[in-house]
Amino acid sequence: MRFEHWAFDRRFLTILLIVFVQMIGTAMVNPILPLYAQSVFNLSPEVITLLLTSFFAAQFIAGPFIGRLSDRRGRLPVLLLSQVGTVIAFLMIGFAQSAALLFFARVLDGVTGGNIIVAQAYVTDIMPENKRTQALGYVMAAFGMGFIVGPGVGGLLASQFGPHIPFLFAAGAALATVILTWFALEETLSKSDQARNRDSKRARMNPALLVRNVPLLAVLTVSFVSRFGFGLLIGTFALFAEKVLFAGYDFAAVSLGVGLLLMVVGVGQFVTQIVLLPAALKRYSDPLIVLLGAGSRTVAMFLLAVATEPIIGSASMVFFAIGSGLLLPPLQSLVTKTVAIELRGAVLGLYHSVMSLGVIISTAVSGTLFALDPTLPNWLGGILYCTALIPAAMLWQWARSNPAKKGVGWAV
Repeated sequence: MRFEHWAFDRRFLTILLIVFVQMIGTAMVNPILPLYAQSVFNLSPEVITLLLTSFFAAQFIAGPFIGRLSDRRGRLPVLLLSQVGTVIAFLMIGFAQSAALLFFARVLDGVTGGNIIVAQAYVTDIMPENKRTQALGYVMAAFGMGFIVGPGVGGLLASQFGPHIPFLFAAGAALATVILTWFALEETLSKSDQARNRDSKRARMNPALLVRNVPLLAVLTVSFVSRFGFGLLIGTFALFAEKVLFAGYDFAAVSLGVGLLLMVVGVGQFVTQIVLLPAALKRYSDPLIVLLGAGSRTVAMFLLAVATEPIIGSASMVFFAIGSGLLLPPLQSLVTKTVAIELRGAVLGLYHSVMSLGVIISTAVSGTLFALDPTLPNWLGGILYCTALIPAAMLWQWARSNPAKKGVGWAV
């Protein structure tokens, strides 16, 4: 395929590499964490899902602050600070001697976990507006590549060397992003830009203005509902795989199987964002692509709900990956076009906080739902993705009735 010349911008390529390395570490530990907490600390499913909730609760509180801080003080120092927090958090999990320390580490990672928010704000700073969705698609492709490598490596390390080792390797990957950021990136906001963002009257997230910003509310609604369904999936996926898809297998086999299934997500997401998303952008508007992505995730969750074997689970992961690849980049692009330029980092922080809120609630209840029936979180996720089609369709219809504002300039 043909890549646009802007895709080879040194700063953009560096951001892609940083996201890729960061996601290798994250994808290594996320599938293993529930099994690690269960086998080493003997935590129940209800408590394990609260362990996931603690991370997103911290991110929900800190997200807008981190994004706004990057508007006012620059992207680079905030990016470095958040990356260092991730390194410390992974080390704490790897050496944890108690469940309390696990919770503390997850909260720390959530509070400082603005690295993805700031990386996305960095991309929107350096990319022309008409290329923003595609650029964010490449960022999501880097996510996908990380999930191709990370889960398999994490599952292999856990099965061969024990459950502590993936977290130490993940800390090393996060440390590599700190070094890469320090030496390879430059600040995108000048001192005058930062001063303008601190002092401008438009650089304030006024609740009254947010309520009147119809397209922003639609984007945030789709984001919340879709993320809620995602939280139901991640909160119980490893436990569901152990109970249903790999019933009767030992810890090592389940760890490896979960890692390989999530590698399917990574491959599917990468292919979607490199091949399918560019093709879709040539024919369809961002809101219509959001609608298609939400539909694909709906199919994925219902398919997983009826899965009893790994092959059906793999098929559901393919649909989920396609949905993620189509849904997330246009949502991220649209949300930056709904506000003034001075609020770009802040609105991305708000966007991530809304998504974190969806995961907070869903992971908090997913363990209880799983205890009632292992398939119940997946059925509920499918139903919720159906509801996400409603605001997605409204956003599409609004764009069709306002053709002059279909791509840009939606700020109220």
